[in-house]
Amino acid sequence: MRLISTESLMLESFVDDRKRPKYAILSHAWDEEEIFFADMQQDDLEHVKKDKGCGKLEGTCRQARKDGYDWIWIDSCCIDKSSSAELSEAINAMYAWCREAQICYV
Repeated sequence: MRLISTESLMLESFVDDRKRPKYAILSHAWDEEEIFFADMQQDDLEHVKKDKGCGKLEGTCRQARKDGYDWIWIDSCCIDKSSSAELSEAINAMYAWCREAQICYV
């Protein structure tokens, strides 16, 4: 599972579920200016911060920090949909990821 740092917007992988930090999750409808996993892979995230779709990402980070969470999960940003294996695994794990989140923003 990948999570986004609410401070740096960087993705980090957490392979061991027992070592995964507490996180907030965003349930949302995609729009035409969505930020995707490929966007999050850039070395310099300044282009992401300038993207019109960044408001959703930054707003979720801001609220999570306010609520005391250092990590968030947003499907469009955290799942590599170009990998059919990863997409399938994520679809199967999504219920558990939602259940294990400390809070869900809508």
